[in-house]
Amino acid sequence: MLRSLLMAASLFAAAAQAAAPLQMNLVYDLYRNGHKLGQVTDTFVRDGSRYTLTSETRASGPLKLLWPATIRLESTGDVTREGLRPTTFQHARSDAPHKLATARLDWKQALIAYQYKGKSWQVNGLQDGAQDQLSQLYQFMFAPRLPTDYSLQVVSGRDLNDYRYVRDEGGAIQTPLGALATLRFQRITQKPDQKAVTVWIAPAQNNLPVQIRVVEDGVTVEQRLVSADVKG
Repeated sequence: MLRSLLMAASLFAAAAQAAAPLQMNLVYDLYRNGHKLGQVTDTFVRDGSRYTLTSETRASGPLKLLWPATIRLESTGDVTREGLRPTTFQHARSDAPHKLATARLDWKQALIAYQYKGKSWQVNGLQDGAQDQLSQLYQFMFAPRLPTDYSLQVVSGRDLNDYRYVRDEGGAIQTPLGALATLRFQRITQKPDQKAVTVWIAPAQNNLPVQIRVVEDGVTVEQRLVSADVKG
């Protein structure tokens, strides 16, 4: 019986990995309080059960003189039957290499090891299903199910937070792939100073994130998909 269950689990994981895209190159226009700021380029590459996901944000136009730096996020880990399982997350700025923030997720010990500006510390209590700041946006494409209400931990470069999302209809959004019906996942915040995150995904495109909105400290930052190349 145990052998059959292990074989079934292995086949399920293999099927999930086979269904996952091999590569994605996505470009989003970036807006701050309604004004175009620049672009975000996200790249996903899968090699067997391993994945690397990067996101680079750059200002453009006149604002590039005020904000010449590139912000780079990187998530690496495994594609499992439950979706993405990050093992390392990094947050870097091209103009401040000393501010590189790294989080290493130790699933066996259920802890996160952080490094930032020469300091190291650990946080216990890592839970199954946790995502990092970047992988949470693409977990929609890899999760075996999308509940209407779900909670998860989200790991950033320096801390660990509890998120709760609720799902509803997001309406049609115009994308480079045409007008797509969407589902909207919105974080339910408990305090005024908590980061509000809303993600619109397109079920017809394997739950690809087509729009992302983050509201924090009175500032609204929004990403809108303008280019998508998905292979695999």
